[in-house]
Amino acid sequence: MHTEHTPENGKITAGAHVSFWTDSVPAIRFQPLRQNLQTDVVIVGGGISGVMTAYCLSQAGKRVALVEDGYIGSGETGRTTAHLANALDDRFYELERIFGENISKLAGQSHGSAIDFIEQTVRDEQIDCDFRRLPGYLFPHPSDDEKNIEKEFGAALRAGLPVEKTDHIPGLLVQPGAPGLVFHNQAQFHPLKYLRGMCDAIIRLGGQIYTETRASEIGGSGIVTADGIKVLADFVVVATNAPVTSRFLLPMKQFPFRTYAIGALVEKGRLSQALWWDTGDRDADSDNPPYHYVRTESYNETHDLLICGGEDHPTGLADAGNLPEEKRYDLLAAWARQYFPIGDVVYRWSGQVMEPADSLGYIGHSPGITPDNVFLVSGDSGHGMTHGTIAGMLLTDLITDKENPWEKMYSPSRFNFIGKGAAWIKEWLTGFVQYLTHNPSDKDASKLAALRKDEGTIVKIHGDTYGAYRDGHNRLHLVSAKCTHMGCTVKWNNDEKTWDCPCHGGRYTFTGEVLNGPPNRPLDYHRESDPDFFKHK
Repeated sequence: MHTEHTPENGKITAGAHVSFWTDSVPAIRFQPLRQNLQTDVVIVGGGISGVMTAYCLSQAGKRVALVEDGYIGSGETGRTTAHLANALDDRFYELERIFGENISKLAGQSHGSAIDFIEQTVRDEQIDCDFRRLPGYLFPHPSDDEKNIEKEFGAALRAGLPVEKTDHIPGLLVQPGAPGLVFHNQAQFHPLKYLRGMCDAIIRLGGQIYTETRASEIGGSGIVTADGIKVLADFVVVATNAPVTSRFLLPMKQFPFRTYAIGALVEKGRLSQALWWDTGDRDADSDNPPYHYVRTESYNETHDLLICGGEDHPTGLADAGNLPEEKRYDLLAAWARQYFPIGDVVYRWSGQVMEPADSLGYIGHSPGITPDNVFLVSGDSGHGMTHGTIAGMLLTDLITDKENPWEKMYSPSRFNFIGKGAAWIKEWLTGFVQYLTHNPSDKDASKLAALRKDEGTIVKIHGDTYGAYRDGHNRLHLVSAKCTHMGCTVKWNNDEKTWDCPCHGGRYTFTGEVLNGPPNRPLDYHRESDPDFFKHK
């Protein structure tokens, strides 16, 4: 059995696939903003970072207005696997190498504090979101050196994490040949159930939330929406995954990756409640070994859902490994079946992760903007749920002039290229060189006639480059193929039916609307029926 889950419209998901989270609860929507207003803080973005910041600031007594161009959680928060972990993917021995033992410890503490904050908030606000504490198991991939587990064990202990070595990983059909690690006091939840409860709390505290409201201009005095509505504010927070206020500096310090997830049926009660991660396939990529991450979630009376993620690649460059986006789910399912007793795959979706060059995310003052009352959140490095919660706590302290030990560590103005930046650039360049060999030529216009339903391609018409997509009703949609951020040519993502920019991760719908920054302007859009489009300019 295979069940296709498709969005009711573009307001509830950032692509063609619907995640289990968005499919299992009603859309979280509010009224659009229809009149000018003035407030203390305006927040752009209704994912976990924006919502947590709105909640923390409201608790601190600030007047808050949050605007979201889709629905609440309709971006990357709705496409997560919702692990709540301070067992970080970038390995604590790497954080020690890059930053030293003190910062490594602070990183672990900040993510642990985020889990504690979520747990306390769930209790205080009485939010029914399936929150539970559970252990997390890190087990070695067959290609990994056993010494790396030992290194991580020592570094995690020095960082203050409750971690132990173990010779048995519960739930696995095949045990690794070397010891793994168990991290205690990790957690999981249903992210959209949590956001719904948080939105109720924000409204109760006097905050305002507006959905289907796009911020087209963002500056020190506030924002202007696409409909020309103004929000004047003393402070502005940009929580849009890839920030649109730092158009050049921050995109050069982080790298966008597509990551994939499946939801597969597993007999109810067959697996214990836990999180699982492998250390990654070093045979596939020794610099950035692709790893997998797994959890379960209640599904129905007879089955749970095993949610497995991984198979990452640089955004827009899936073909670098000769493996298109839509084939990644097959690899996920094949890997999951090696280790877990799964049945049919009933969900599949993908998301976008921003990977900072030195492994730590960005939370704080937006670089290059005067006055310094504009803040941003980005670079979650695969830990968006805890990173977004850290953002709520840290930004509230910054805006209310309180000291916070995490401020310098997460500063967007820092630059530390001794991390994994060189490895990310190597991987990006490998795909980008192949991408450049497929530039369109004028003869590509003939592709339009041969373009099949639900396919997209890059073509040239009258010397200009366009993205062409033929939908399921045989209607042709064309967009300018030059990303509005820095002019790179976008690439068709046949899995999510989007145009993705391989340079800095900008993503657009097939009609050119922005799904993900750093661009904040849409692509020019044309329909096949436009009378003058095919005439020579």
